[in-house]
Parts: sequence; structure tokens; C-alpha cells
Amino acid sequence: MTTAARNKNAKIPAIEKLRFLIIDDFESFRLSMRQILRSLGAGHIEVCGNGATALQRCTYENFDVVLCDFNLGTGKNGQHVLEELRHRKLIKCTSLFIMVTAETSKEMVMGAREHQPDAYLSKPINQAMMAQRMSALILQRTTLAPINREIELENFPAAVSLCVQMLPQQPRYKTWILKTLSDLYFRMGDFNHARQVCEDVLQVRDIPWARLGLANTYIAEQRYDEASSILQSLIANQPDYVEAYDAFARSLAAQGKLAAAQRILERAAERSPHAILRQQQLARIASDNQDIAAASQAWRRTIELGKHSIHDSATHYLELARSLSELCEDDESEHGQALASEASTTLLALQRRFKEDQNACTRAALIQARVHAGQQQTGDAEALLEGVLPADPVNTMETDVSLELAQTLYALKRSSEAEAILAELAQRHTDEPDIQHKIEALLDEPVSFKKKMSARQLNKQGIAAFEQDNPEAAAKAFREALTFVPNHAALNLNLIQVRLSQGAGKPGTKEWIQECKGCIEALNSLPDGHRQYKRFRTLKAKVEALSDDS
Repeated sequence: MTTAARNKNAKIPAIEKLRFLIIDDFESFRLSMRQILRSLGAGHIEVCGNGATALQRCTYENFDVVLCDFNLGTGKNGQHVLEELRHRKLIKCTSLFIMVTAETSKEMVMGAREHQPDAYLSKPINQAMMAQRMSALILQRTTLAPINREIELENFPAAVSLCVQMLPQQPRYKTWILKTLSDLYFRMGDFNHARQVCEDVLQVRDIPWARLGLANTYIAEQRYDEASSILQSLIANQPDYVEAYDAFARSLAAQGKLAAAQRILERAAERSPHAILRQQQLARIASDNQDIAAASQAWRRTIELGKHSIHDSATHYLELARSLSELCEDDESEHGQALASEASTTLLALQRRFKEDQNACTRAALIQARVHAGQQQTGDAEALLEGVLPADPVNTMETDVSLELAQTLYALKRSSEAEAILAELAQRHTDEPDIQHKIEALLDEPVSFKKKMSARQLNKQGIAAFEQDNPEAAAKAFREALTFVPNHAALNLNLIQVRLSQGAGKPGTKEWIQECKGCIEALNSLPDGHRQYKRFRTLKAKVEALSDDS
């Protein structure tokens, strides 16, 4: 009997106990796959014609093997199904997810691979191919099930013990067990053992996941130079290994090298353009890097990828609209009007898509008011603001909405109201550094993006001049920067420090003292939780002492 004939008649051990789900938009393919699986001994086989129905089935029923086509017609594709199953934990660690497709484009493979399907099957599929692949996959699933069950229960120490126990017993799955062992140690915070596993593997063979795992332990231990060296080499040798780009970007961002982190993520996004979480991270890094145009583009792409994704969020729309609002502020050119129109369209889309999210809709109205204000449509802006402004904002609004309101009040020149809200928020969130940082940012720079950038550039020039022992040039730069952001804490204190460094008894001392007093006056309402508060108190005391002496 030939091998083909044996395969045709062969039954796969234990397959009759497994529950199968076939997801494909073509009925003929679903029927063909069902026939093949039945001929191999499968008993429980369900079929679905689209992603939404499949997810609903998986919500109420456990499947051991899911065979899913990548292209599922309108709506969710196979990648969306896989990422949602993983994210919502609708598929067990002991289950198999097999991507079945005639699609062989690099973009598809890269996008789906990042959500870790257990295998790929390329159409057309015959019985012999299915028998060979399914037999190997089911054997692996059965053998490694004890480890995966403990991982499912998040009993990581037990999973580690099983990995160590099975290593000498299952040489066929040695690589999988070692990678899993390293990942488990890392998740438990045991970076020494995680690193040791990777180093032991690399002594025998240069495997990309081991190099990445080693770099991740270095990042966790803040050994950034060692991590960077590994990741640069890994990316050079394995340019499609996009997880290495993500790790490198994390390392760079942790060191404050935001421009470099942004460039790395842009390269990763070019290679794997369908990964929504990477686009989201790129948008945030670009925004932190003050590259608002790049952030806007990344948010656009995030929204596009999110249409059928479990990771879709109102935040993506808000961030895009906020970025566009900053870009078009005080720009009434044709380009500025186009950006303002896009911001408005984005906010309308949010209000339709997330109409039950009251906080998001309120924030959308506040951003829209800023868009109007930036286009000198003050009446429209004020009308929108009054429509959402409660009598007691801090007590009736969520913190993120209150911060959005304060920014909008600043845009409409209602600074005292904005400062009152921020002062109350600062009192309420004294032990929350992230919120305090946002409050400080608004207090220091309650102006347009362009003015912020001008002030920051002048601040850099002033610091450079001061370091070069040129106090007059430094004072001039800081003074000019304060014309954009007169209440900026660091800038006012920098100017005071320059003047104090010039000493008493020199020509111009009286004028300098008056200038310092003006800076102190600008900061008298600085919250005591502000990061610059201690420095303010110290310099204020020195200015007062200098005033008494003179």
C-alpha cells in the first residue's frame, strides 16, 4: 500500500475527542474541510461563515482546534478573530489556532504571525496534507498540555517545574519548552533565570527568540547599552523580526531617546503595517517627541486598523482630533482649514461610533470647541463649551474630562477658570504623579503647540548660553521664551538663576532684582505639589535676601 493510500485511510489518535471549529466565508470550503476532518476520525465539527459569528460561538463553547481562513469577506478577517480570541481569552492555551489561507502576501503573514497562530495551512488543502499536519499538531498539543494547563491557570511556578521535568523527556519539543521556560521566568520577574536560559541556548545555537529574550532581561534590569547592542545586531540579521524593533523602541524610550524610538517603530510599522498596537505606540511616542504630524498619521492608521479590531477605542479618535487641533491652531490657511475639517469629521465619527460613552463624547465636544477657537470661530467655540460645562466641573466630571475642560478654557482665554479647576485637581490627586504631571504641563504651557515649541527652543538656547558662561544671552533667551508662556515655572526660575549668578553689587543689580521679583510674582500661585516648587521656594528666599541687602 502506498503512503498516500495509508494516509487516506488513517485515523489520527485522539482526534475523535476534539472539538473543531471551521471559519470560512465559502460554504464549499467549509463542507470540504468538514469531510476531510471526518475522514480522519473527527466527530464534533462546527462551522461558521464569518468572524463575528465565530467569536460568538467561542464565547459560549470551548473548541480544541480552530481552523480559520484569513480572508472572511466583509467585517473581521482571520487576524482580527485571532487577536480577539487571544485578548478575551476565548481560546485556551491548550487549544490550536490554525490560519488557513490562499493569501501569501508578506503583510498578511507578518500581521497574523504577531498574534501567534499555532500553524499555517495554505490552500488548496487535501486529505494527505491535513492528516500530516494535524497529526503532528495534535501530538504536540497532547504532549505539552500539562504545561499549557498550568499557564492557563497562571500557576507559573508549576509550569516552570513541568518544563524542567519534561526537558530531558521530550527532546522533540526542546526548543518550545526552553522558550516557554524563559518566558515564564520573565513573567515571574526572575530575570536571572530567564537570562540564563537564553544564554544557555545561545551557546549551542544562535536563535532569534533567545537573543530577544536576553535583550528583554537587560531592559528589565536597565542595562540599556547591552540590550541595544543585541537588538541592533538582531535587527540587522533578522530585519523581519519586528518584535526586536518593539523591544529596541522600549529601551530607547526608557532612556528618553524619543526621536530614535520613533524612527525604530516607523521601520517596524513599514515591515508589518497591520499591527494596531504598534501603530498606537508609534503615535504616542511621536506625540511625546512633539512630532505632531507623524503622530497624526499614526493615529489615522490606528483608527483604520481598529474598524474591526478588539483594540478599537474612542481614545484613538480623541488623540487624532487633538493632534489635528494643535496643528491647525491659529492657521486659517487652506491647509489649516483642511486639518480643522478633518478634526471635526473625526470627532463626529467618534460620537456616532461610541455614542454611549458619555465621557468620550464630552471630551469630543471640548476638543471641537478648541478647533473652532483655533480657527477664530469664538462664538461657535463658546456655544459648544457652554453646552457641556457643568456648574461644578471637578465634582461632576471624570479627571480626564476636567483636564480637557481646563485646556479648552485656556484656549478661550478663560485662564482663571482653568487655573481654579487645575488647583482643585492638584489637591485631589497629590499622590498620583501622572495626573500631577498633566496638571503641571497645562499650568506651565497653556498655549498653542507652535508657541510651546518656540518657548522650548528658546529655553534650550538659554541653557546653552548659560553653560557657555554668557549670562546676558541666556537671560535674553529666557525672557523671550516667557513672552510665549509667561507663567512657565522652569523658565521663570531659569531667568532668576541667571540673574542670581551675576551677583550683587554689579551694574544693573537693581534692575535684575526687579526682574526676579516679577518672576516670583508670576509663580506665587504655584501648587506645592509642582515638581519645581522646592526650587521656587529656594530661589524666592535668595531673591528676598538680595532685596534686603540692596
